[in-house]
Amino acid sequence: QVHLVESGGGLVQAGDSLRLSCVASGLTTDRNVMGWFRQAPGKDREFVAGINRFTSTRYTDSVEGRFTISRVDAKNAVYLQMNSLRPEDTAVYYCASEVDRSHSISVYPNTYDYWGQGTQVTVSS
Repeated sequence: QVHLVESGGGLVQAGDSLRLSCVASGLTTDRNVMGWFRQAPGKDREFVAGINRFTSTRYTDSVEGRFTISRVDAKNAVYLQMNSLRPEDTAVYYCASEVDRSHSISVYPNTYDYWGQGTQVTVSS
């Protein structure tokens, strides 16, 4: 049984940093595309960042240069370092995985197979 468990969210001020963690069990991260998504109240779930088995990465435009996704396969973990946080980054952040068949990093939630329960990030102005 696959489980993805996120942690690291919290309440911070604009300009601060947070590091989110996602630890997987029941799958090996080195065979999967791992993604971070977020969902703000009243909005659709949106892609934030992803990393494939060859550590190629992809980011949505609004976080490019501020967020960094990384993975430590020995720990079966994926991280999202978030710097220069803005109030518009406020959302529940989810970790997701899909089997890396083509090495492409999808931005569509429905292509991912497994999801964590989410961790709240709140950025005050």
